[in-house]
Amino acid sequence: MPLSAPVPAPVRAHAVDAHYDLIILGSGSGNSIPGPELEDRSIAIVEKGSFGGTCLNVGCIPTKMYVYAADVALATEQAGRLGLDARVHGVDWQGIVSRVFAQRIDPIAAGGEAYRRGPETPNIDVYDQHAVFVGERTLRTGQGSEQKTISADQIVIAAGSRPVIPEAIAASGVRYHTNEDIMRLPELPRSLVIVGAGFIAMEFAHVFEALGTKVSIIARSSLLRPLDADLHAPFNRLAAERFTVVAGRDVIGADQDGDGISVRLDDGSSVNGEALLVATGRAPNGDQLDLDAAGIATTPDGRVEVDRFGRSTSAPGVWALGDVSSPFMLKHVANAEMRAVRHNLLHPDDLRPMPHEHVPSAVFTHPQIATVGMTEQQARAAGHDVTTKLQKYGDVAYGWAMEDTTGLVKLIADRPTGRLLGAHFMGPQASTLIQQLITVMAFDLDVREVATQQYWIHPALPEVTENALLGLDFS
Repeated sequence: MPLSAPVPAPVRAHAVDAHYDLIILGSGSGNSIPGPELEDRSIAIVEKGSFGGTCLNVGCIPTKMYVYAADVALATEQAGRLGLDARVHGVDWQGIVSRVFAQRIDPIAAGGEAYRRGPETPNIDVYDQHAVFVGERTLRTGQGSEQKTISADQIVIAAGSRPVIPEAIAASGVRYHTNEDIMRLPELPRSLVIVGAGFIAMEFAHVFEALGTKVSIIARSSLLRPLDADLHAPFNRLAAERFTVVAGRDVIGADQDGDGISVRLDDGSSVNGEALLVATGRAPNGDQLDLDAAGIATTPDGRVEVDRFGRSTSAPGVWALGDVSSPFMLKHVANAEMRAVRHNLLHPDDLRPMPHEHVPSAVFTHPQIATVGMTEQQARAAGHDVTTKLQKYGDVAYGWAMEDTTGLVKLIADRPTGRLLGAHFMGPQASTLIQQLITVMAFDLDVREVATQQYWIHPALPEVTENALLGLDFS
């Protein structure tokens, strides 16, 4: 079974120490490509950091472990509305760090690397130096201190992304943190300045404030700006009740002294904190791989340019997936792209496109947010005759049980067809509740039937979805 369609032999200007059927750059989603179907293929995995990539080590998984602790702490502090006298009397920060990393994440990462290096996968070699292209499908990398030049018939670039640091902060020389190290602080800071207003910023703002840190947020515009307007405005109001939000300002510099960090803004003011977190977006790592040496084209925003099947548009035998090439920097998208690329490597006559339809996302802040599809503004701009419904959690029985006053569901549907165009949840269990509507969109179900042709358990929280569906006006 061929890995893919035949490709030209590499033009090598460098002596090659080893040649493989397949080289995979990155051990995040790319590490899931090798399986039983590829046992007869020689494979190299290149990973300069910890096995498992961003999601396992410094992203999705550890952050949600912190978020859960924060959710419990915040719920405890707000328990008075349920008639409970409860308080959080202390936070064992070092205990949380140990639970997340020493007891869970670090052993998994180490075990993943040991597995790929061990006898269980004898067809796989692991290289742990940074890799750069030196020719067509040819890389310079290494193991330990030993440098190697390797090549392959096929290469999958799954090298991920990294935090973007604004020049004003990078040039200041102050000590700043990103998602890559903020969770391993030796002590819980008394105060924290966060520069940024997206997913990462909002999740860490929730974590640290709930655990007792005073949080200040500096945003160039507003918080979570892409949200549908009916969620955006209330979320920003709620955030301002918990955090000091300085919106509409640019950072021009930063200073550090024995008391912490002072971030200077373009209006002459400053925001002070014991620690500084920079969460201003992420950049694909393709620019660190010397792609030009292999003739690999990139998009204007720096992603490896691929066609709809994940193939490089300019370099035969090269594929890419995940943050390094995808328009969606989301782990579930990287995993789905990995499955498509793996299939395409194995079945060159039956290529599958990258699965970019109905991509959902969630922000594990407080209140939790989950979205899929278009906002109302986008749906109207696309020319749809829309019907919308804004449903409060507090209008259903389980919302009463929670004494919820802020949860919202907004649905957008196409009036003539009953097709769901967008779903937006803000409140408890948002990332779980939205899954039913992801299914509706994926299978193109008519929401007029979805609302009435199935049972909705009473008085469970999904009744908020049921009521939102029933509230859509198709007359």
